[in-house]
Amino acid sequence: MNQPDENIITKRFRGFLPVVVDVETAGFNPDINALLEIAAVPITVGASGNLEPGKTIACHVEPFANSVLDPRSLEFTGIDPFHPFRMAKPEEDALQYIFAPIDELLKQTQCSRAILVGHNPFFDLGFIKAAVRRSGLKKMPFHQFSSFDTATLAGLAYGQTVLARAAQAAGLKWKESEAHSAVYDAEQTAKLFCRIINTWDEHFSPLDTPASETV
Repeated sequence: MNQPDENIITKRFRGFLPVVVDVETAGFNPDINALLEIAAVPITVGASGNLEPGKTIACHVEPFANSVLDPRSLEFTGIDPFHPFRMAKPEEDALQYIFAPIDELLKQTQCSRAILVGHNPFFDLGFIKAAVRRSGLKKMPFHQFSSFDTATLAGLAYGQTVLARAAQAAGLKWKESEAHSAVYDAEQTAKLFCRIINTWDEHFSPLDTPASETV
């Protein structure tokens, strides 16, 4: 079997490394509501040359000082922010735990920057950026404002924008009992992203486009 080009992920997304991210929070405002869970799934290239979800990186996060915990959000996610078995990390430690393996992958793949992939990624990226500001970190691996939205991609590919329905339309199994955890949602979103991109590439590969035809 032919081995895939090690740099295909760099070529496929203009130097960006797609990393699927899902966060669970205690509300909708990243400046006042706590970030409670982060999960990240880097996108890799399998032996067949198709995109595949990589190893999941995840951790629970301690609510930052004086953060607002909306009881409606906690009821929806089922998260107890102060449960002793959560083994949650302070926000800065959690970010560094997530960012370190992504930074290493950027070096290995020769990608210039990670790009956040999410289902409505404005939400996830907003909470990550707010946590970075609070922690005083000088940089993060993700592009500051660009992202890939699987809600938009699934709307185009399957006519569905809700994650559960889009995953099912793509032929993926969905367990509602496991939904609304950062790990499960990130892993399902990663599978959905790969399914859409791989299906597209079966019919048309942008890598085959002559340079003179690119815009």
